[in-house]
Amino acid sequence: MEEKKLSYYLEKSRNIANEKFDKKLRIAILNSFTINGLEESLRVRCADEKIQSISYIGGYNQYMQEILDDKSNLYSFEPEITFLILDVRSIFGDNYFFSYDISAQKRKEFVKNKTNELTDLVRSFMKKSNSKLVITNLLVPTYTSFGILETKYEYGFHEMICDFNSILSSNLRDESGVYVYDFDQFVKKYGERNVFDYRKYFFGDIKISLDHIPILAYDLMGYIKPMTGKNRKCIVLDLDNTLWGGIVGEDGFDGISLGPSYPGNPFVEFQRLLLALWKRGIILAINSRNNPDDALQVLREHPYMILKEEHFASIMINWNDKATNLKEIGKELNIGLNSIVFFDDDPVNRELIKSTLPEVLTVDLPNDPSLYSQSLIELNDFNVLQITEEDFKRGQMYTQQKARTELKNDISNLDDFLKHLEIKVTIKNANDFTIPRISQLTLKTNQFNLTTKRYQEEDIRKFANSSNKIVGCAQVEDKFGDNGITSVFIINKDNSLEWSIDTFLLSCRVMGRKVEDAILSTILQKAKDDGVQKINGNYIPTKKNMPCEKFLAENGFKKENNIWSYSLNNKIKIPQHLDVKNEDE
Repeated sequence: MEEKKLSYYLEKSRNIANEKFDKKLRIAILNSFTINGLEESLRVRCADEKIQSISYIGGYNQYMQEILDDKSNLYSFEPEITFLILDVRSIFGDNYFFSYDISAQKRKEFVKNKTNELTDLVRSFMKKSNSKLVITNLLVPTYTSFGILETKYEYGFHEMICDFNSILSSNLRDESGVYVYDFDQFVKKYGERNVFDYRKYFFGDIKISLDHIPILAYDLMGYIKPMTGKNRKCIVLDLDNTLWGGIVGEDGFDGISLGPSYPGNPFVEFQRLLLALWKRGIILAINSRNNPDDALQVLREHPYMILKEEHFASIMINWNDKATNLKEIGKELNIGLNSIVFFDDDPVNRELIKSTLPEVLTVDLPNDPSLYSQSLIELNDFNVLQITEEDFKRGQMYTQQKARTELKNDISNLDDFLKHLEIKVTIKNANDFTIPRISQLTLKTNQFNLTTKRYQEEDIRKFANSSNKIVGCAQVEDKFGDNGITSVFIINKDNSLEWSIDTFLLSCRVMGRKVEDAILSTILQKAKDDGVQKINGNYIPTKKNMPCEKFLAENGFKKENNIWSYSLNNKIKIPQHLDVKNEDE
């Protein structure tokens, strides 16, 4: 990855005050050493994603005091995400140089005590703050106080640090909202001699070289993007010279490069990585100027084709320009162009997309296909903070959606189509299994979302434990398959006679099936059974949520003083084309 110098970020950070943002994020940076420039680099990278970052920088090596002090400036700042960046020397102290002075047992006790101390510190912070926390592990340096006898000693210096990292990760694995950033791998990737500038270290405890601060910021954006809904969820791929070598229309089925030996093996490797992403929920699509019969033959019949036709949610193989096809893919999948990453070997096609569809992330593939895989690996746009069951099933779900579309095209009457789908809706309460998905949907659902309020897992968990709120979701399935949890509702119990809708949303995956009407009717019936007389709702318009503009009105709500209200004296309409059940009844 070619990276700009830190000076670029320092200069640009001073000139972004007047930019337009659609998100705001409060970022705290705590550290055990000087790390100048990270705040500015993050600010610029956030601005590039239309995120306004507001930063707090902790005092030099004061992270422990700030976390333990309930009245510290850290808590007054109220961060939404906190980065705690640690240095192995500050954690290990004298044992960094003189660990051979103590027995192997003492070394083990030292590591155990230090990891427990840090774990307790993290837990203390999480109890006092609603922030997510990203903590670094420790670099395993090339240096060892044991010299060439490192492996001859039981529990040597390197083993101490590796064990520290392993125990820390294990301790924090189940801590909600806490993530361990692999700082050791970051240093190894770029080289210890490159990442660390020891001249500046001795001058001002500045350990990371100025050239690598922006790269570290790039890595840390891997946590910020999914937190703010800025991660991507679809990869659109060219075929010729992208998924295989050569041009199938000219070279023929047997003439393309794809197989276990060079020059075909780089394409096999690239496809393996793409399949791995598909398995964890990233949507794949094809955008190719090609003869459909030639291209589809490769997808269906080539023995070394890793990706098959069923792995692609949308296949655009025609002679249209790539921009037109990308727009059609977005429409077909019902996703925004800002969700798409585009891979194409042709620089002309890439330039077309960059100039006409700037929302799409267009990857500048290198000329050498051997480097395609690395280009994919270096992207940090597909990260999620939690992989849900729905994420694992997403690829299959989009394949099932094709079958639904085909059925819809065969049936002209909407009501008949809905009846043929055999839709089943299961209402679920928020619990440990559903909370991650509920949070995920609030963060990324834009089209059918009445209020577009965004909630982290910690928020949903608090709501679920409150006696004054109802937090629920709905799982939708039909004859073609399970769509997973695709709807969320949060209800405020304002008083014994009146409730209000805080959040009501529906994934674009199941829009157009009147599922939302069924879920709303269930909420209304629940309120009526509890003696409630009125439910209030609100529609807060955005640029993207027009699909739900008339939802409340069409379901019997009347507008009074900018508030939509439903009298529970009215008869509640229940859609007849689907089956609704409450899992908890």
